[in-house]
Amino acid sequence: AFDDAVKMQSSLNEKLSAVSISAAQKSTEVSAKWAQDTLAKVTTLAKAKAEPADYATSVTDFASASAEAAAENMAAFAEIAKKVQTQTMELVMAAGKDMSEDMTAAAKKAQNEMTAAAKKATTAK
Repeated sequence: AFDDAVKMQSSLNEKLSAVSISAAQKSTEVSAKWAQDTLAKVTTLAKAKAEPADYATSVTDFASASAEAAAENMAAFAEIAKKVQTQTMELVMAAGKDMSEDMTAAAKKAQNEMTAAAKKATTAK
């Protein structure tokens, strides 16, 4: 029984780790893309302009694009978090069901053993 519990816990830990690692990888991808996109926009922003008004337009465009990118990337992070939450709950629910089934089986086994011992004690008298 102890070995089964250790195996079940190890399996759950492995699955939860996989969920966490996958989320970290996806978050890193979103962050890296966001950084690359921002750097590209900064490069455009930093270029010399022919007219002074072009600088104001460039800064406004950069701010607008940055705000839009922030909203998109935050939505991507929210999707990752939502997926992690869903997968974690599924794993925990499955583990709880497995443990419940194991406890029920152990209780039935104990009951059968006690019934058999009681019958044996009764017939021995």
